[in-house]
Amino acid sequence: MSFTIGLIREGKTPPDKRVPLTPKKCAEAQSNFDDLRIVVQSSPVRSYSDQEYRDLGLEVRDDISDCDVLMGVKEVPLSQLIPNKTYLFFSHTVKKQPANRGLLREVLKKNITLIDYELLTNAQGERIVAFGRYAGIVGAYNGLLTYGRKHGLFSLRPAHECLDMDDMQEEFFKVKKLPPIKMAVTGSGRVAQGALEVLDRMGIRRVSVYDYLYLTFREPVYTQLRSSDYNRRRDGRVWDTADFHANPQEYESTFGLFLPVTDLLIACAYWHPAAPHLFEEADTLRPEFRINTIADVTCDVDGSVPTTKRSSTIADPAFDYNPQTGELESAYARPENITVMAVDNLPCELPRNASRDFGRQLIDNVLPHLVGHDDNGVIARATIAKNGALTSRYQYLADYVAEVHPAPVG
Repeated sequence: MSFTIGLIREGKTPPDKRVPLTPKKCAEAQSNFDDLRIVVQSSPVRSYSDQEYRDLGLEVRDDISDCDVLMGVKEVPLSQLIPNKTYLFFSHTVKKQPANRGLLREVLKKNITLIDYELLTNAQGERIVAFGRYAGIVGAYNGLLTYGRKHGLFSLRPAHECLDMDDMQEEFFKVKKLPPIKMAVTGSGRVAQGALEVLDRMGIRRVSVYDYLYLTFREPVYTQLRSSDYNRRRDGRVWDTADFHANPQEYESTFGLFLPVTDLLIACAYWHPAAPHLFEEADTLRPEFRINTIADVTCDVDGSVPTTKRSSTIADPAFDYNPQTGELESAYARPENITVMAVDNLPCELPRNASRDFGRQLIDNVLPHLVGHDDNGVIARATIAKNGALTSRYQYLADYVAEVHPAPVG
């Protein structure tokens, strides 16, 4: 019995150029799964043209309502949701995000089965599909771009103006004009790995945390900071990573050690609202506070980086934080300000690469369960709604859906 996946046209504004499966990945998926057929909804904005899909034998048409599963990237506009269908996309509803309450209501009203990419996990609870690597890649690149602009050192071509990552890498030689600054990358997950990948390819030397703190270098260097490098338990007990993730409120930041020696901060670490901030706004007034440029790749507004008071856009990626007033100003307004890059959809800047990476994860980790048998519960765990109701795992969203007034972000 055939199983049909329809790749939907992205309807959100501004348009997202990414796609879950590239033309080559569609062909590979159909080859791997005998009963699978993929149909592509025509789109004028996708980073892969309709013709590129047709060239590999894929059917491209406007109406894909007859498909078994409809697969996109971003939230689907309410008016475009087709009743009684199964959808896969990033819904951004599981933290009770106020902006998407109406979306989840419409999903339930239209008897839609909603599977959220963010919730697809393995037996260990680890995510199996994500765009995180490219968030880190573009985030680190944008951090260097911002630093170069702030100090008049070089002008990197924005990532979104590059055809792909190979094209972007042609710009890397420009960072050789960097003075001997120090860069700190926080985190150890996909996002941080993407950032490290860029710094390594740029030829920037990696040093140990100890050397970063206590030695002086004649060249630009960076270090990677894991949670244990800048947090400690308030009661002095020995570090325990599992305990930190389970009880972040029991910890305090020791990032103050890095404030006097860091010029560029590239923040890639996942942050829990109960966890400590890296530093406080008041710290920016201390004479020893040296950070002048921040690439907040995680982009948690009012989160781990307190100077991130809003997100920025691909078209206007940076803004200044004035330590004297605590207010935000135009980017590069004055040298003494801290310049912040906080774009919240970084992978969109390299949509072809990000889509290829995402499609690889879908084919390897998700399609076997979606097209075949979901014996391990991979699809079930990620299903928020089914048969017009929230599934048992997501019953906590009932009050969020029912509320008339905005719900707090959980």
